[in-house]
Amino acid sequence: MSDSSRDTAEGAGWGATELGEYKRLMPHKVEKISWLNPKTLWAARNGVLASWFGDPTGRTRSRWVAQRAAAGVPADKVIRRDDPDRFSFLVIGDTGEGDEPQYAVVPGLLKVGRDTRFAVVASDVIYPVGSADDYGTKYFRPYQDYQAPIYAIPGNHDWYEDLGAFMRVFCGDAPPLEPEAAPRPPGRAWLRSLLWHRPRKGDGQRLSEVRELRSAPAQQAVQPGPYWAIDAGPVRIVGIDTGLLGTIDAEQGAWLREVSRDPRPKILITGQPLYVDGEHHPCAIEGGGTVDEIVRDPAHRYVAAIGGDIHNYQRYPVQVDGRTIQYLVSGGGGAFMHATHTIPRVDIANVTEKEFRCYPLRGDSLAFYSALYGRRLRLRRFFTLTEAQAAAVVAERLEIQPGRAPAPHARITWRTRLVAGLLGTGRRPDRAKRFRLPVRKIHTQLFSPSSATYSPPFFKCFLRVDVTPETVRLRCYAATGNRAQELDPPVEDEVTIALI
Repeated sequence: MSDSSRDTAEGAGWGATELGEYKRLMPHKVEKISWLNPKTLWAARNGVLASWFGDPTGRTRSRWVAQRAAAGVPADKVIRRDDPDRFSFLVIGDTGEGDEPQYAVVPGLLKVGRDTRFAVVASDVIYPVGSADDYGTKYFRPYQDYQAPIYAIPGNHDWYEDLGAFMRVFCGDAPPLEPEAAPRPPGRAWLRSLLWHRPRKGDGQRLSEVRELRSAPAQQAVQPGPYWAIDAGPVRIVGIDTGLLGTIDAEQGAWLREVSRDPRPKILITGQPLYVDGEHHPCAIEGGGTVDEIVRDPAHRYVAAIGGDIHNYQRYPVQVDGRTIQYLVSGGGGAFMHATHTIPRVDIANVTEKEFRCYPLRGDSLAFYSALYGRRLRLRRFFTLTEAQAAAVVAERLEIQPGRAPAPHARITWRTRLVAGLLGTGRRPDRAKRFRLPVRKIHTQLFSPSSATYSPPFFKCFLRVDVTPETVRLRCYAATGNRAQELDPPVEDEVTIALI
């Protein structure tokens, strides 16, 4: 097995000279998404509008579900497969920017996943707004050689065009919804409708053509809607749709409670994680209760909850009534990298730094962002930290051991401390309030790497889940864009869950 980022700097992808073969998979011309582009931000405005003027997602989702029910979809929305008691599947989150980081994941995913029975995309299949015209280069082309079905749950970006393209691709070419009656002016709903982003006229005219890239019988799957359950071997996998704002409507909440009563062990796949960045986000259900209350109920037998939306990997083993539920973030499938160095020292739900895992390591994240800022601000000599310097200053600020053995030559100077502070590096919780800066996480909002980062290491990742009647084994594999990690994808984290 190759070195991981916890073993060596080379295992993290630093200093490599040979790029992987992923560029051969890419189209000749690549659209480069920039989240600093006002045109992109304006197209992706629906999330802001929903938070200001009310969220219509629940009503729209209910209409999609009713349409699928009229088409004969089973009321329980359960996909019943014929997988054996011992099988494997993949989970990949936040994939579709269609650029180098997304395609860099593909060779390792194909290698590690060649014997898996299916894959699940956990949140944000397509960026920036879930357009049908983007599915060719951002879904069908990158995964054309994965010879098994792919299921998906939508993220907020898939909802920016009211989920129409997602439903067409994953739910049996669902026809468009009939338009609703326009709200009466004046009012919040009327103003929201006036400003709401909708698909371009003629969007998705080439969808039938690009579907040919994944047209083999073994690749076919039709899911019942934006949320579903899969009965596979000895487990039930439950996928929920958290819409634009990270909540679920009452209708979906009632369904979730019902499918959770099945006696099998369960894995939840959710559009937004329940534990992330050292915080708990239980996910409200319209009308009362939370998703996490359902997950924690011992009668429901959930063993893991995996969420996308945040573009990195994190794991929190939380003790609940004498058992452990693994809460994971798995959103490193291709979109720009969200920082991990901004995560404060973890101390939540009896999970401490000793049990917490993340990828990239905080030091690698800080080095990555320091180089990004150095390039964009043309202050490379000031901002850029080596991976050894970054790891050392992170360990000092959080008072933790570095993720890998520290380099003997790493020096912590006034400059490294200043850069670490400016880039929002986390602290111990008891010190964070005293030393909080207004720039705490400004870089992830104003200077997201996105299309500006086209040289490895990319710090992308995906999960392989191996299921037996006795255990579930979760492994996080890295994809850096370098050939070494492409040929032998390193395991960045691994945990085995007992089912008996």
